[in-house]
Amino acid sequence: MIKTSVIAMGKIKEKYLQSAVDEYLKRLSRFCDLKLIEIAPFQLPDNPSKAQIQNALKSEAVLIKKHIPNDSFVCSLCVEGNRRSSIDFANMIKDKSATGTGICFIIGSSHGLSDEIKELSDLRLSLSDMTFPHQLFRVMLLEQIYRGFMINRGSKYHK
Repeated sequence: MIKTSVIAMGKIKEKYLQSAVDEYLKRLSRFCDLKLIEIAPFQLPDNPSKAQIQNALKSEAVLIKKHIPNDSFVCSLCVEGNRRSSIDFANMIKDKSATGTGICFIIGSSHGLSDEIKELSDLRLSLSDMTFPHQLFRVMLLEQIYRGFMINRGSKYHK
């Protein structure tokens, strides 16, 4: 079973989104050893300056790096990342599974990720050009990971 981590800034607050996260975690337990790590984002004032945002991102990077498993393929989710089809995403999961390499997905705070985290990443990935709430995005990522495993299984889940 491939070791998979999702490092996410913040906790899910809405019950309906937490239910969706729980459902995908349950489904994924058949395919991978998935660890969801939630980190409290650095608190900023209502209208932070660029310097305050950069300092917060640096502080968050220190916390994120502590949770990145050694020898993992690191995939940062960021707006400027590459987009992939669900088939390409599934192939990435299959390739890493075949080599025994774990995968670590990182979702930043509402201000994104520090350049340091992006630079240490093996892949910068964007799921869409659209903007989504971070809590919903976590559900979307888990669904795509599940879809990837189902595609690799030849399931009719992906049509």
